[in-house]
Amino acid sequence: MIEQGKQIELKIAKRATFGLYLADESGEEVLLPKKYCTDEMKPGASTKVFVYKDSEGKKVATNLTPKIFIHEFALLKVTAVTGVGAFLDWGLEKELMVPFREQKQKLVEDRWYIVYLDLDKKSDRLYASNRVERFLQNDQISVKEGDEVALVVLQKTDLGYSVIVNHAHKGLIFDNEIFQEVRVGDKLKGFVKKVRDDQKIDISMQPIGFRNFNDSNSELIYKTLVENKGFLAITDKSSPDEIYSQFGISKKAFKKSLGALYKQRKVEIQPDGIKLISE
Repeated sequence: MIEQGKQIELKIAKRATFGLYLADESGEEVLLPKKYCTDEMKPGASTKVFVYKDSEGKKVATNLTPKIFIHEFALLKVTAVTGVGAFLDWGLEKELMVPFREQKQKLVEDRWYIVYLDLDKKSDRLYASNRVERFLQNDQISVKEGDEVALVVLQKTDLGYSVIVNHAHKGLIFDNEIFQEVRVGDKLKGFVKKVRDDQKIDISMQPIGFRNFNDSNSELIYKTLVENKGFLAITDKSSPDEIYSQFGISKKAFKKSLGALYKQRKVEIQPDGIKLISE
């Protein structure tokens, strides 16, 4: 059975006047409309497509890439609100509907919302839900400390940012773990810092190997060195403006944290800059 909501490889079965028919191993066919076909697409070859249902309720394929896939979360814009629900721009010609029953609050045209893409088993149609908490669970954690994870920023909190972890769990990035601009809807890479006894997940934006520094500024300097191939043309003799431009901290704070890294033998201070010491 050809699945909806995913990018899948299908075999080109035959040509038609209005496009190409693609088939899976079971023999089920779906149309790739002519506007998406190229001269290079020949019967017998395979092509990657996204499948969903058109306005007539028939499965159709496209080689456009949507902004969200089934069982995932994304930040999407409301393009219209009608008597049946709200409609979202998800990168395809037919817009994605959020039924009223799936709206946590009444969605407003031209605003952006985090939604989840799912398949309605009764209608066999894809739909979006703004009731995101319903699709997250921390009862059975599938990640462990140190794991690299995919994040979607959910909302700002008093402690930091609530994030969706691997499209399955809810986690938190504390403010002191953030060293870059973060916005709701951002898709980021993160690392599991800790899974607590109460099943809450603490997330770091840096690999856990960056830990064990005396303060967050030391970690910031170390991380920046790693990202710049182990060398920065800046020292404790640099001007306050240069230091602030590079790290966003005062010269006093920089010298203190650089000194801590030097004592830990993590960096070497050279006349023209600071160098990371290979571990």
